[in-house]
Amino acid sequence: MNTAQLKKEYAERIVPVLFKEFGYKSIMEVPVLEKIVINQGLGQAVADKKIIEVAINELTAITGQKAVATLSRKDISNFKLRKKMPIGVRVTLRRERMYEFLERLVKVALPRIRDFKGIESKFDGMGNYTLGIQEQIIFPEINIDAISKLMGMNITFVTSAKTDEEGYALLKEFGLPFKNIKR
Repeated sequence: MNTAQLKKEYAERIVPVLFKEFGYKSIMEVPVLEKIVINQGLGQAVADKKIIEVAINELTAITGQKAVATLSRKDISNFKLRKKMPIGVRVTLRRERMYEFLERLVKVALPRIRDFKGIESKFDGMGNYTLGIQEQIIFPEINIDAISKLMGMNITFVTSAKTDEEGYALLKEFGLPFKNIKR
């Protein structure tokens, strides 16, 4: 199984590299990838309810875990939005599924993006990183012929890193293809 391979690589290769690079006192200080959250905001779903069902099915196919609809918190009359209307889809991956998805993202999906030159390296200040993807068709699980609408998504990598530099080093070691920017 491939998930054990990426987990094993983290324990055997990535931990010692980060331990040496940042000079931690304990092995427990080395940052860990805690979870990956995939989120699709679907404002068009206010007009068409089927968009949510399609998005749930697609995200479930991509991640291998059931996606859930996110509901609006309040009424906004300008957008014809009522409280508790479905306006998005999300899924949170942890443990084996997280490593499996990360491997497929890095080795299969990202290289399929047209004119791909790497991803931006802007972190949130706490060692977490969000990657925006414009089209869901970069994932091989999606049947291009069955698509009615191109939808983007945000993929957030939540780490236990205390700083952006530590988070960057961790995700770089996992194989995320960042653009070569001097940090």
